[in-house]
Amino acid sequence: MSTRTLVLTSWYFPHKIIGWQDAITLMYLQKVDVIVSYDEVVRSPSVSMQVPAVVRLKRKVAVQKKRVKFSRLNVYVRDDCSCAYCGSRLAVSQFTYDHVLPRSRGGRTVWENIVTACVPCNSKKGNRTPEECGMRLLRPPRRPSVLPLLPPSIDPAEAPPEWRDFVQSLPQVGAG
Repeated sequence: MSTRTLVLTSWYFPHKIIGWQDAITLMYLQKVDVIVSYDEVVRSPSVSMQVPAVVRLKRKVAVQKKRVKFSRLNVYVRDDCSCAYCGSRLAVSQFTYDHVLPRSRGGRTVWENIVTACVPCNSKKGNRTPEECGMRLLRPPRRPSVLPLLPPSIDPAEAPPEWRDFVQSLPQVGAG
């Protein structure tokens, strides 16, 4: 049995992936509309229903409630997947992050001291400040108040056939 359900925003934008049991709960609570179902059927003593493959939320998704969590991926998104020193745009897998003030000199791993860097620039900078090695930051690091909504990472080739109409044109974060 297919165990995952794709949840779309009210605008049909992929939001997240949940288990089919949670999707049925959302259906029961009338929080979603079923857009596509799998062929499988689940049964209880009183009800039979097809397993939901794709559901759409009836209400708008809250964009941001809390502070943006510090993470490597969020740093890359904040920096638009481009090196803070040379501006090159690469896939996420080809980036690292750099401490502007090196850790060995008291630099902390916080929004205001971390930037996205390509491997050549990070190696060139080494254990120095940008000024000491003649490099310039294209933009200063800062704590973002919000980040753009990112769809869940779904490879269209690996997605169930029932999802394909909704994931074919998703942007891939940091795609070359």
